[in-house]
Amino acid sequence: MTGVNISLDELERDALTEVVNIGVSRAASSLRKMVGRQVLLSVPSVEIVTQAAAAALIGQRESEDLVAVKQEFEGAFSGRALLIFPETKSRELARAVMGDEASAEQVSELESEALAETGNVILNNCLGTMANMLKQSLKMSLPEIIRGTGERLFSETGEPDEGALVLFLYINFSVQDRNIRGYIAMLMDLPSMAALKVLIADFIDRVTEDV
Repeated sequence: MTGVNISLDELERDALTEVVNIGVSRAASSLRKMVGRQVLLSVPSVEIVTQAAAAALIGQRESEDLVAVKQEFEGAFSGRALLIFPETKSRELARAVMGDEASAEQVSELESEALAETGNVILNNCLGTMANMLKQSLKMSLPEIIRGTGERLFSETGEPDEGALVLFLYINFSVQDRNIRGYIAMLMDLPSMAALKVLIADFIDRVTEDV
């Protein structure tokens, strides 16, 4: 499968960005109900890169350790999804989810639980909407919290998988006046990424037929 062209042309990138943005806007709506506050999410950029490039991209932007919510997904395309925050931003998100009345001790104690719940809402909505719009279904695992550098998050073995690519989304995340930047990364092998590319092409065909 190494000869497969996985790069997206401009139309495919635009279509994928639109699908992802609909997914995160649904996630924002679900999160708003959960926290009872205004939540805004947007995805200004979508890239397909290698694991090493994804780790380098985060490394250039973030100097501190990272916290991620990880969920496996399987279906027409399979892999693992990560919702990633710099450590200080993850604490701020936990505080936003738990409410200002929560003490520093409570936030510290329940941070992982609050993040897992938030990640579950965002990743399920994002991936579920993507699958639905591409006329597929995905099965998702329970969320798990992992911490460390970009290299650690993108490689469970500590060694990058040369045959894996990352669908890398930078997200702007605002919970009632708190600016919380983050990332969504979907790690997939070449066959899964190729399958996703075919599904995006089918989606574009359906949309253009309807116009």
